[in-house]
Amino acid sequence: MKHFPEHNVHEYQLTNGLKVIVKEDHRAPVMVSQVWYKVGSSYESGGATGVSHVLEHMMFKGTEKLGPNEFSRIIAENGGRENAFTGRDYTAYFQQMEKSRLRVSFQHEADRMRNLLLNPEEFKKEIKVVMEERRMRTEDDPQSLTYEAFNAAAYVNSPYHAPIIGWMDDLENMNVDDLADWYRMWYAPNNATIVVAGDVNHKEVFDLAERYFGELEPSQVADRKPRVEVDQRGERRVKIKAPAQLPYIMMGYKTPTVATAEEKWEPYALDVLAAILDGGNSARFSRNLVRGSQVAAGVGAGYNLFAPRTELFTFSGTPSQGRSLDDLEKAIKNEIKKLQEKMVDQAELDRVKAQVVAGKVYERDSVFYQAMSIGQLETVGLNWMLGENYADNIKAVTPEQIRAVASKYLNSDTLTVAELDPQAIGNAKPARRTRSAH
Repeated sequence: MKHFPEHNVHEYQLTNGLKVIVKEDHRAPVMVSQVWYKVGSSYESGGATGVSHVLEHMMFKGTEKLGPNEFSRIIAENGGRENAFTGRDYTAYFQQMEKSRLRVSFQHEADRMRNLLLNPEEFKKEIKVVMEERRMRTEDDPQSLTYEAFNAAAYVNSPYHAPIIGWMDDLENMNVDDLADWYRMWYAPNNATIVVAGDVNHKEVFDLAERYFGELEPSQVADRKPRVEVDQRGERRVKIKAPAQLPYIMMGYKTPTVATAEEKWEPYALDVLAAILDGGNSARFSRNLVRGSQVAAGVGAGYNLFAPRTELFTFSGTPSQGRSLDDLEKAIKNEIKKLQEKMVDQAELDRVKAQVVAGKVYERDSVFYQAMSIGQLETVGLNWMLGENYADNIKAVTPEQIRAVASKYLNSDTLTVAELDPQAIGNAKPARRTRSAH
């Protein structure tokens, strides 16, 4: 057992390889329990995209002990709420409950970690739900459709090329045996981390983990071959025609992350750079492009410094009425150029860093976020303490570092641009809607 008193975190590993991390927070008699599996869409290969997400849906369809959706019913009867999510590098399941109900969560998570029943009839129904989810969230949403094309153009051979939900053709050709293979390959105690945060005692949590998960057999987890993105040797552009009312642009530059950066400070400087441009009403985009020149109806910047692979520093936006995508792209590039040519004023930098740090402090008010931060970092192969030390690294960013990363990484050789070309909406047929529980 390991104890990190400065963060009030305790770690424990069962002999079968399952890692359990507890963050005690005794402000309210509640807890969140999350099970993180080290598998997501980036683990998939061509022809089988979306299998991680479809399996996530099927994890609620019964085990040898429970019938379809009985897991959810039991959690609800105990006053809790539960759900799951699939990302590029992980799949996670969670329950939020009154603190004494952790036993219920562990009992049934342990059950479905090893005893899932993949009923072909349930699969036939659930795969239709997932395909409908894809139609609703991507194919009927012009901005999502643009993002998907942008992502596929930016990443050529990286496993981030394919969408998390999968390509429709792959979903149509998926069968229940694909899910069984995926479940066997990745769902094992030695490929999972449990994070519990809230009003719990770490010793009691570890005892419960031993009781319910301790007897589960580990598996031989598959080795992944490296799939390093090829060097980008110039700007890439794609245009998407889809029924829409307004044009839309996405731009992305290849940038390093905490996991890949040559200099430790670079990802934190990029994170602050994003906030300088898009950190609320006082940020440069809002001040200069929305209220000032009024070239943008809306514009934003985004960057994930904790991705395990090379990431995209993105910009997205919609031009205001009477202005074009070209106008907006030039305006965004002009704001980048300012950061490359002139150092940020110390007063502006101090204000932005204070906002970024305050945002993290507010997030930590949530026990769910505390568990999420630990589970996400741990599962992608980064130490969870990076989250705890985030504020100190942000505070250390200097004006010189902002200018350095803007000049080094935001240049056209690694730029990908996707433009949405709006088409008439009149003949578009609304898709049939069904609701997905997860």
